[in-house]
Amino acid sequence: MSTHSVRRTGLVPVVAPPVIALVAVLGLWQLASALGWVPEDMLPTPTRILDQAWLNREALASNTWPTLRATVLGFVLSVVVALLVASLIDFFVVIRRALLPILIVSQTIPLIALAPLMVLWFGFGLLPKILLVAFVTFFPMVVSLLQGFGSADPDAERLLRTMGASRWQVFASIRFHAAMPYFFGGMRVSITYAVVSAIFAEYAGATSGLGVYMLAAKNAFRTDLVLAAVVISSLLTLVLFAVVALIGRITLPWVRIEQGKER
Repeated sequence: MSTHSVRRTGLVPVVAPPVIALVAVLGLWQLASALGWVPEDMLPTPTRILDQAWLNREALASNTWPTLRATVLGFVLSVVVALLVASLIDFFVVIRRALLPILIVSQTIPLIALAPLMVLWFGFGLLPKILLVAFVTFFPMVVSLLQGFGSADPDAERLLRTMGASRWQVFASIRFHAAMPYFFGGMRVSITYAVVSAIFAEYAGATSGLGVYMLAAKNAFRTDLVLAAVVISSLLTLVLFAVVALIGRITLPWVRIEQGKER
């Protein structure tokens, strides 16, 4: 059997269970709503949600773009800040002792308190949403990077130092390289929070976006449209997660090769 055939066969046990579970949940949901076990105004059927999403596709699309833009820009800012902060913490012990406790404490601030403050400080535009997304998503990447720096091979570091390499050269050649798989792992975790944090920022104050659309639909008692926006936000998260995973596979081909050898 060829390698490609093995890979295709190996995908079935991985993909089939979640697909079957999803179909079962949607089927039970459809049955429960259609038979009146649950009031349809409380929990519309999946087919009604899809139908209303299609009928309101223009409004949903026009509100999806601002959320996606804030999510992507905030996540890019988060990646840059995480790389900078984690590198400084790893490179300088004094900065580690000063910043790390503050970063940990910062993650205890509830979003329900922070989002309105962002709006009060920076207005109803794009900036507060970008900052909130960055604030929510950067910490897992910092932690992953620090763990990755710590996983660097000490023998390789000592070898470079005996060859006259500077501390920066050791960091760039060994420690940074070792941290990249951990970094992309942290990115995959962080991206799952990005869309939700953007929507939460829109709840606090915005003129457009999925959060604004959900709020308007909720005030109109349109549960179907609220759930349609939820479906879109979930799809955005899945797509962004897949993009990050794909970038990781392209950027770190040696990780894929090593995993293949282990199998």
